[in-house]
Amino acid sequence: MLGKTMLGLFTLALAVVFVDAAMAIERGNNRKGKYVYRKVYKACFERGAVASKTPPVSPDTKTQAEWTTLFDNRDFGQFGCPEEWEKLSDKDISDIYTYLHDHASDSPTPAKCK
Repeated sequence: MLGKTMLGLFTLALAVVFVDAAMAIERGNNRKGKYVYRKVYKACFERGAVASKTPPVSPDTKTQAEWTTLFDNRDFGQFGCPEEWEKLSDKDISDIYTYLHDHASDSPTPAKCK
């Protein structure tokens, strides 16, 4: 009886993990994400909306969990340049997410935008 209960709980926990992972944003290309992220701010700068081509938010300003939450909620307001962000495809957003997430403050390789 105890064995069946433990097996049932294990199965339920495993199902929750898989459902949670399926709902998370899809991983993209890290290198392309860095390029697209910079391209967004270059276009925004050329339009005159910002004073610098350098993105205002560096990957190391948040933890991996914070990046995941931000992108799951599609809360891009803090990045500025809303016109450029609205034009991004889901693939581009996935690539940017991967770049920012993989270089977050708690990652093995934190990075700052230069």
